[in-house]
Amino acid sequence: MLASFLITFREGLEAFLIVGIILSYLGKLDARRYNKYIYIGVVVGIIVSLFIAYIFQVLFYSMDNELYQHYLMIGILLFATIVLSYMVVWMANQSKQIKGEMQENVKNLVSTGNIAGMVFLAFLAVLREGFETVLFFSSLSLTENISMEKGLIGAILGLVVSLALVYALMKGAKNIPIKEFFKYTGLLILIIAGGLFGSAVSMMQAAELIPVYVPVIYDISAVLDDRSMVGTFLRALFGYNSSPSLFHFISWAAYMIGAIFLWRKTYTYAK
Repeated sequence: MLASFLITFREGLEAFLIVGIILSYLGKLDARRYNKYIYIGVVVGIIVSLFIAYIFQVLFYSMDNELYQHYLMIGILLFATIVLSYMVVWMANQSKQIKGEMQENVKNLVSTGNIAGMVFLAFLAVLREGFETVLFFSSLSLTENISMEKGLIGAILGLVVSLALVYALMKGAKNIPIKEFFKYTGLLILIIAGGLFGSAVSMMQAAELIPVYVPVIYDISAVLDDRSMVGTFLRALFGYNSSPSLFHFISWAAYMIGAIFLWRKTYTYAK
């Protein structure tokens, strides 16, 4: 539930911010008559995102060959890790200039009366975040048997909180530390990505695509089993493993060290 909340909160925050900037600037240009086209773009973006989610499910569950299904799971997890990591770095680098660029695009579209361009601008903002959300949820569902009800509750809460935060920002609550939100939710996203990467490594070892070397380097199941209630929660959120193999642990640790170093460097540079 927490993982789904964090994902939709982060993705919703980005999408709602971009749409909010567009609508706010249209108001400043006295061009609110174009608002409906922005809403059309948002609705179409949501519909296409849901269609992509459906395609993901059909593609995965239509496979009769368990080996191919296993390979697809590995591919989705690795792709999600790459996209998650890139998204955090991209948002850090773009956070300062995204508002100016968006306003310039809107101004050009209004001056030329490019309605299709306005629809596409909002559509693209929602579709990008929607696709990332679908990808992340697919990855989480592949690694853990997550309750659909709990995942849906967390996702809805994340969207509601992100929408409320963006609404407060647009209404003049300038003291909300939005950059800090992006910074530290970005760190949590990278930790989740590390867990997905670790799961991909374990699946590749199970498929004998990469070596195991030492099957178990330590076992703390007696203290906190990854199959217990708390352990399952930590495994779903952070990729916790109470008895990892040597290669799994080294791969996960290498990713986390590299990701945190890149996170610190990127946000230091973005100041």
